[in-house]
Amino acid sequence: MTPAARYQAAIEVLDRVTTGVAAEQALTNWARGARFAGSKDRAAVRDHVYTVIRRKRSCAALGGGEAGRALILGLLRDEGADPADVFTGEGYGPEPLTGAELSAGRAPDSAEALDMPDWLLPRLKASLPEVEPTALALRERAPVFLRVNRLRGTVEVALESLLAEGIATQPHGLSPSALDVTEGARRVHLSQAYAEGLVELQDAASQAVVDQLPLRAGMRVLDYCAGGGGKALAMAAHLCGPVEAHDADPRRMSDLPKRAARAGAQIARIDKPDGLYDLILCDAPCSGSGAWRRSPEGKWALTEARLQELQDIQLDILREASAYLTTDGHLAYVTCSILSDENDIVIDRFLADRPDWRVADRRQFLPVDGGDGFFLALMSADA
Repeated sequence: MTPAARYQAAIEVLDRVTTGVAAEQALTNWARGARFAGSKDRAAVRDHVYTVIRRKRSCAALGGGEAGRALILGLLRDEGADPADVFTGEGYGPEPLTGAELSAGRAPDSAEALDMPDWLLPRLKASLPEVEPTALALRERAPVFLRVNRLRGTVEVALESLLAEGIATQPHGLSPSALDVTEGARRVHLSQAYAEGLVELQDAASQAVVDQLPLRAGMRVLDYCAGGGGKALAMAAHLCGPVEAHDADPRRMSDLPKRAARAGAQIARIDKPDGLYDLILCDAPCSGSGAWRRSPEGKWALTEARLQELQDIQLDILREASAYLTTDGHLAYVTCSILSDENDIVIDRFLADRPDWRVADRRQFLPVDGGDGFFLALMSADA
């Protein structure tokens, strides 16, 4: 496919997305009907589509509309490219721009320029010392990070093994186990290092959250909202011992046994916690606002009502999990959110009726730090 044809394919996919079709489904449907498209073509089309979704408001303003053609026109203008080089009508590229399209569009302002919903901007301003750097970071594609699994080898061994297969990486400052993939990211799943459990895909800030937990050999640890199990695997590697994994929807943990076997980690899936634990991690359901680079549709789907519902869910989870904590144990509350509504405010509500509890540590990681946005509050009862 020519570069222009890739943009035309992105236009067609975006037109499906604007009707309510999920981006992944729209891309899959397009790929099934585009047998001529190679892997690089499919990757390029995907990149165009997701870049536009991350920047939907600014692209719509710059392009003068929310249809696929307008959004791609806005993207090209945003990136300083000449739309006339793409809208040529040649080589399966988009048809030339009309006079109306050429004259449409304007500079985005306020929440538009930051690619945020209007209602959310005041909440971000109340949550962050500076909104603009974080909002602009969320407009960009997320880096690909790996976690080196200490149960299988060292950072040095991982660097060499990956490089031998054409995957260039470099250590990242957020975590001693984090590698930033600088070349060959799409080959990671096919690598021997991945197949043998030496590395695992995991955001660097997610790894940093686990680094902050008071893990020590012999302690009983529960991942109360385990999901796919990324943090449970990281904790097991820190402990060189077992971790119990629970989730309200056990189906989310379906791949965990296979992942644990590959990693050489001791993970026990449980239907219900039994007894007391020294450390309980509550990686609670949240808006995912810290990871909107990776899942940008969530930014536009979030509503004020859903945000309030999430706060209530998060508080319920903390109350439920705290019942399984030893008297000298630690309860770790984690979200991949940058909103204080889901972070400090939830913690304050939880502690309001627990005057004998305290916050031992509180951390906020932002996309400007390199990884996703994460929040951690480590709590315990006063001895």
